[in-house]
Amino acid sequence: MTVSSTLDAPDERAAARESARPRRRGMSERFRNEPAADRILRRLGLTFGLAGVIAGVVEIPEMLDQSRFAPATWSVTLAILAFGPFAVMAAVSVGMSRRVIQVVAGVAATSYVAATALAPLAYGEMTEQTTSLWLYRVFSLGVLAAALAWRPPLAIAYLALAAALAALANRGVLAGGDAWSLAGDFARGAGLSALFLWCAVYARAAAARVDRESAIASSRAAGVAGATARDRERARFAALIHDAVLSTLLDASRGGTESPVLRRQAERTLAQLDEARGGHGGPDRLNAQSAIGFLRAAVHEVNPAVDFTARRWAGHDDLRMPVRAASSVAAALTEAVRNSLRHATMPGRTVRRGVTVTVSAGGIRVIFRDDGAGFDLREVPADRLGISVSILGRMRQLAGGAAFVESEPGEGTTVTLVWGSNG
Repeated sequence: MTVSSTLDAPDERAAARESARPRRRGMSERFRNEPAADRILRRLGLTFGLAGVIAGVVEIPEMLDQSRFAPATWSVTLAILAFGPFAVMAAVSVGMSRRVIQVVAGVAATSYVAATALAPLAYGEMTEQTTSLWLYRVFSLGVLAAALAWRPPLAIAYLALAAALAALANRGVLAGGDAWSLAGDFARGAGLSALFLWCAVYARAAAARVDRESAIASSRAAGVAGATARDRERARFAALIHDAVLSTLLDASRGGTESPVLRRQAERTLAQLDEARGGHGGPDRLNAQSAIGFLRAAVHEVNPAVDFTARRWAGHDDLRMPVRAASSVAAALTEAVRNSLRHATMPGRTVRRGVTVTVSAGGIRVIFRDDGAGFDLREVPADRLGISVSILGRMRQLAGGAAFVESEPGEGTTVTLVWGSNG
């Protein structure tokens, strides 16, 4: 039992670490995806909270010196009211929600006003050597907290009220002073804090503007993506109609009689229409052997007499080809074969046709050649969609795909189709 528990302890610790990782990843993902307004609020909350803690530490000597003029209980209470909420604000800004940060910031701003209002009751009249009440010197902290807690109009109202209270508290405990001194204290406190308030409000407004622009950009991107997807779908259906439906009807009208090849072509056309309507099934990706078999079957459905050769590089044939990509390559390849059967025939001799498939690391190259009549690419009519749409256009729309057509009159035609998983 002792050995078992000793061995199990590291496993339990490892399991605890593993269970904690998803939580850390979840928090990291949440912070990374939160709006800019929330991020800036969180950072400002942490910054202002730490500033309050640092100010409290810096003011300790002055608070101890001025505690001679007030009971110890009052001195400690005022210090806690003035600086305590800022430590809490720094802590909650690390991992809590926007709402919690704003509530704590509101408490910090209100708590400072309460401390300032109680100061004249706590302190007696100070000596002439005292230049200012310590609460007056940290007045800007309350304004910064208000900038996080409330909207700009309320924060500005808080600035005016807190500046008046701080000036009154400062003059109420100092020896001497008149109305001009009171006005000067108010102007100094309000003026400096107004600058801090403007910076905080501007930072939050800029973050909100970033969120609005991001939402607009996302909406536009979604619209463009939707339009692109619709255009791609239209092109896919146009190619399907040309390659399958019209080709089947054209071959049927030319043949005059039913043949096994024509029957299989019609069955495949119906199957493709069913798949386009939303059919599912089969694996998501094909390995090298499956992709080669898929292309061979597609070619031989059009014409079993076409030679088919497959080459695989030893050690570099770990192909993982999406079914949609394989379907696009197969459709372009079969269109090339059909075009050759229709247009490459030469009187008096047999036209040789062959397909060579080469599978390499993460990609596939398909070459279809015939030694038939050939043609001049520059003289192909614009309304002939077999090459421009069904071969070149289809492969152009396929991520990682490309197609090339080479032909000369009397020299035959070569169609090269390339797909690579790296794009």
